[in-house]
Formats: sequence, structure tokens, C-alpha cells
Amino acid sequence: MIDNPRSPRVRAVAKLAKKSARSETGLFLLEGPQSVSEALEFRPDLLVELYATPTALERHSGIARAAEEAGVEVEFVSEQVLETMADTVTPQGVLAVCRQFPTSLKDILADGPKLIAILEEVRDPGNAGTIIRAADAAGADAVILTGRSVDLYNPKVVRATTGSLFHVPVAVGAELEEVLERVKGEGLRILAADIKGGDLLAARNEGVLNHPSAWLFGNEARGLTDEHYVLADWVISVPIYGHAESMNLATAASVCLYESAFAQRSI
Repeated sequence: MIDNPRSPRVRAVAKLAKKSARSETGLFLLEGPQSVSEALEFRPDLLVELYATPTALERHSGIARAAEEAGVEVEFVSEQVLETMADTVTPQGVLAVCRQFPTSLKDILADGPKLIAILEEVRDPGNAGTIIRAADAAGADAVILTGRSVDLYNPKVVRATTGSLFHVPVAVGAELEEVLERVKGEGLRILAADIKGGDLLAARNEGVLNHPSAWLFGNEARGLTDEHYVLADWVISVPIYGHAESMNLATAASVCLYESAFAQRSI
């Protein structure tokens, strides 16, 4: 058992909370039994190290079985060591170190996608992770984070995906103009989600959402720019029927993605 929170190995894991360490090593931190379970089931090849406290592993016995089947060794650590490694204030007793695995834009488009989420300058980790999770739930084919968006492997992003990171392909780093040009070249419509756009219900009734589409979501505070509107085929807003001043980006994105999923499956 590792019980020294100051050991080089423990410090190396803890450093992965910083982007510089993730960029240097090509690794990222995966926290929590749910996310670790999803990684073991869908991408066990990505796990480099797996740590757990004895109490947590006893509580989540399925992780021990899945790790054994995948040939991944579980390293026991003390509660103090796990707290040092983890990015969360109250860790759940299980975490892993994984290899980064972004998908290329070329590979995403080669599979003939029908529904994509594109994130431009989305900076809040919780929003980015939740949109990835919503895209997964809605059956989207991929998510694309442009170079101006938050780092995909930020621990808060990873946690917010709750394991969906291992289910849906995600591309990172490309410039928005290039992404939109290539997506349009594959026959997808660009649907920009913005408060200045037309009503989502009207777009649904007009059949706009029936076709293969890429939803474009912008910055939480500023939204999309006029230049982005020009690049989009439609600018669409989620109507607010109650008295709420606004809607959280991730919530609005979930509505948009599901509306497209409903429309495409009803044809």
C-alpha cells in the first residue's frame, strides 16, 4: 500500500490537475467509481494506473472484477494519499491515470455523422463536460472542441462527462472556420444556437432539424459573434416560456441536441 502522500509517484499523479503536466505527459486524471467503471468497460487499454482505498474497493467490488478481467492492477493507497492525488475536495476512493485519446476531425467525418456538437470558446469545464454527456445521451456521433474552448482533459470536464468521454468521439484543437468548412463539406447543416436566433419550435415544424446537422454552441457570456452567424445555415434560440432571465448553456445544448435526435429518428 502507498501511504506516503509526499512520494514522487503521488506527486506525479496530483500534478495532472494542471494543464502543463497533462500536455507534457499525455495523461489525465480520472476520478470516481462511475467514470473508472466506464473506462474499464469501454477503453481499458487507456488505463495506465488504477488506485483505490481498501474501503472503496470493497464498496465497489465490480471495479475489482472489471480490473482483473482487463488485466489492470489495482494499487491500494491510504485515504490521505488518495486525497492528495485527487482534484476533488471529497474524493470517492477510486481514481485512475489514463492516456489522452482525442479523435481526429478527419476520422469523425469519415464515419458519416448525422449529429455533432461543436463548442466554440466554451470555457466552463462543467458546461463542456455536461454537453459531452448530453451528446452521448442523445446519440450524437461526435463532439468537437475548438482550440479556444476549455481543455478536454481538465479534471472538472472529465468528471462532468460521468464516463461519456469513453462513449462518444471528441476532437480538439481545430479552428472554428476550418471545422465548419469541413463539416459543411460532408453535407451537414450548421445550426448555431444563440438567443438572437429564430424559435426552436418553428425550426422543428419547418423540418430544419430532420437533416444531418452540427449544432454550434458559443461562449457562456458572449455567445456567438456576427461572423459565426454568417457561417451558420440557421441561427436558432431555445424559447423561454416562463420568467427565467436566461438558460444555462449546457441545459440549452441538451434541449437542442435532443430536438435534433427526436427529429432525425421520426423520419
